[in-house]
Amino acid sequence: MLALKRIVTVAVMVYLLLALLFLLLPAVRSSVAGLGGSGSVVDDERNFFYVLAFIGVVVLALHLITENIDSSVLRRTVGQQDSKINELKAKLYDVQQPTGSAAATSPAVAYPTAASAAERDQLSPQGPPATPPTY
Repeated sequence: MLALKRIVTVAVMVYLLLALLFLLLPAVRSSVAGLGGSGSVVDDERNFFYVLAFIGVVVLALHLITENIDSSVLRRTVGQQDSKINELKAKLYDVQQPTGSAAATSPAVAYPTAASAAERDQLSPQGPPATPPTY
């Protein structure tokens, strides 16, 4: 799919460059339009622009189709990856679930106390907070 998308993108770029060449340079447009050989310059250029517009419609429609297909494929793969992630999370949750009577009791929570705050102050590199001097 990626190769087709790149090929279509290159074809669109080449078409745009050629269309700009034909639109901006009247000598090139006249010489290419004269390849039809109908004899009338106006008819040759009109037919040339019809063909140029038809090619443009086909190339841009092909580009639109490939972009839509590519985005739908990407959305589908993202969905598949999300489902795999959810399955792996569920398995991990099932493995980490505590079993037996230990699951019924709540874990002990250590609340900070004054002693632990004093110990924390002694262990800190700055020491306990200094009291301001009184005058």
